[in-house]
Amino acid sequence: MGRAAAERFAADGSRVAVLARGRAALDETVEKLNTLGAPDAVGIATDLTDAGSVTAAFEQVASRFGGVLNVLVNAAGPVEVGVRRFDDLDDAEWAATFDIGTLSAVRCVRAALPLLRAAEWARIVNVSAHSTRRQSPDLVAYTAAKAALTSFSKNLSLSLAPDGILVNTVSPGSFLSEGMKGYLRGLPAERGIDPESLTDAMTVIRDDFGHPAHLPRAGDPAEIGPVIAFAGSRVNSYMTGANINVDGGSDF
Repeated sequence: MGRAAAERFAADGSRVAVLARGRAALDETVEKLNTLGAPDAVGIATDLTDAGSVTAAFEQVASRFGGVLNVLVNAAGPVEVGVRRFDDLDDAEWAATFDIGTLSAVRCVRAALPLLRAAEWARIVNVSAHSTRRQSPDLVAYTAAKAALTSFSKNLSLSLAPDGILVNTVSPGSFLSEGMKGYLRGLPAERGIDPESLTDAMTVIRDDFGHPAHLPRAGDPAEIGPVIAFAGSRVNSYMTGANINVDGGSDF
């Protein structure tokens, strides 16, 4: 999701910095961003569970972009995708899920706020999840962490409105992310699931998690990038505190 958003911003002519743990993935992403229209894109290796690492990353962003930042997108994913019911989880797993699912965004907002306040206009987009509206016992910790992120975003939209900083949440439904592909690859071969198939992914999401969509397929991450980019754009001049659902159609 984060990479899809970065690619959309690059294609729209933005200067882009991406933060993630893996150096190889960062380098690959930056190379793609260069070809899309962001020749000075930068990838900063960052551990979003470490406040010091996040602070250092945004110091680099400030140095590179002249002390201002127009848009912050928080799109850190879950610790893992899979069936994780309440009885399966201990305190450490709950804490780890909230650390990456909620507190990573808190740390990034805290570090980025001086840069956002220094900009002529600023937006924050937090990527939550449609599962906060349609609960599943198989995603209890993940969904709770994303619900906390959604609540944090709503409160932040109120807190930062006097600064003119718009804060919105984008909640993807069933998308064929890298995490979901990993889950599909781990399924028994006799299920005949192709991890690259949007249709097969929706079949599994429907059968294993109880989250069907009106459209008979999962979403491609590239389809979420434009939505995040709009919420984070100057064109979006009045929407704040919203939770934008991108789920392929549902009754929620």
